[in-house]
Parts: sequence; C-alpha cells; structure tokens
Amino acid sequence: MVFKRLLGIGGVPLEIDTIVQSEPALPGGILTGEVVVRAPDRDVEVKSISLRIAANVSVAHKGDGDGERQGDVYDYPSVSGWFTLRKGEERRLPIKHRLKWETPLSEVRGQQLGVHLGLNTEVEAEGVKAQTDDDPVRITGTPLHEAVFDAFAGEGYALEGSRVFTGYIPRTEYHVYLVQGFLLVDRSGGEGRPKELELTFRANPVGCEIYLRRAALGTQYWEKKPPALRYVAAHHDLGRVDFAEEVRRWISEVTVLAGSHAAGEDED
Repeated sequence: MVFKRLLGIGGVPLEIDTIVQSEPALPGGILTGEVVVRAPDRDVEVKSISLRIAANVSVAHKGDGDGERQGDVYDYPSVSGWFTLRKGEERRLPIKHRLKWETPLSEVRGQQLGVHLGLNTEVEAEGVKAQTDDDPVRITGTPLHEAVFDAFAGEGYALEGSRVFTGYIPRTEYHVYLVQGFLLVDRSGGEGRPKELELTFRANPVGCEIYLRRAALGTQYWEKKPPALRYVAAHHDLGRVDFAEEVRRWISEVTVLAGSHAAGEDED
C-alpha cells in the first residue's frame, strides 16, 4: 500500500490509501475496493471521506501526484460520515458502488483504448481537507458492447481507440455529461465505404442506443460532427440477433449517408 500523509492545522497527521479492485468492472456493475486510514500520532476526528470518479485524468505513478482534482468528474461514490480515529488505529472502509450504465470504457477485452479513468479520494478531518492522487479505474465493455465490436471486426473494421468529451447527445436521456466515441478503421481495404467510422453507445439497463457516423473523433461537439444514424440493441438480443447481419446493414446505410453528406458539402 502507498499511504499519503495529510497534515492539518497544528501538524495533525492522517494517513490514507485507497485500493480499487484490480480487475475491470462493467458499466451498470459494482465497483469495489476500500479506503484505509490511519492516525499514527494522536486521535483524529474525521468529518467525511468522499470519492469522485473522473475521466480524462493524467497518468502518474501512485504517490507522485499533487492531489489536485483533475479530469471530468461524473460519479460520486459514498464512503463514510463522521467518526473518530484513535491514536495508532487503522480503519478499513469498504467501497461498494453501483456504476452508472453510461460509464466510459477504458478497455475492451484487455485492449487499452487510451481513455484514463481515475478515482479521487477527498478527506475532511480536523484541520485537514485534501485529496489523494487519482487511483486508476478499469472499465470494460459489456457482452453487448463486445458483440457489436466483434461484428464490426468481422466486416473488417478494427477498434483502434476512443476519446471522451464532455457533452451530451441531443434528444437523448442521459445521466452522465460525457460522450465517448470509438474509432473503427477499415483494415480490409474495401472500396466504396468510409475508411473510418465513429461508434457511440448510450447504454442503459435494457440495452444500448447505438450511433454510427463517418469518423470525426477529434471534434468535440455532437452537432458539429457528420450526421449519425441511430440504432438500438437489447442485452437480451445476445444469442437471438445476428449482429453480423445488422452491422452490414448499418455500414451500408452510413455509407449512403456519408456519400450524400459529402455531395452536399461539395455543392456548398
């Protein structure tokens, strides 16, 4: 464990370490871990310990950061209220938090996407109010995500990476003010279809709204990107729906849309 020593008014010391599960969690699933606090020199009144999960955090070795809050915070797990930590006592506070369905993915089947998620711990005690460094959080795709990515791979489109922006999809219910786009690159060398596609999921307990468009991963705002087509898939569709056939249709429809949009731009 890597404890961070927090000093309050009068040099009141408090040591803290946050441990997050090492295996990836799923959107809509449970994130587990624990916060370990110690009072090495004297009794300490701890007012609260709170957590924040953020996307787009910087990558640093644990203990090397400055404890400053960073990234785009989108979730707030609860840990503990007021308690007294006696001199020499070490207390372990469990983390068991239900993740939002719209939680961004950091990986798919172990493939890193270039999206960095972190858990920040804030402690308020007598004379102390400080944050720890961000502890990495791993989130992987659900079976429905994997089925869709597999179907695109079968059509020659490889998952190459992802970006997460603050924002929302117009006319769509959302609980996380973030939009994640996945870059799919055509490795088959096929003609007459987009070389790169951008895939976006809006997950919920029933399934996913799926948006597909010609890729513009570097563009933040939804309305400034190329037009997207919307599809839906349910978690219970697994094993019942031929996603390979569905994805072939989606690619065909987006190819037509991308062609007509490009023609319209040329006319302008």
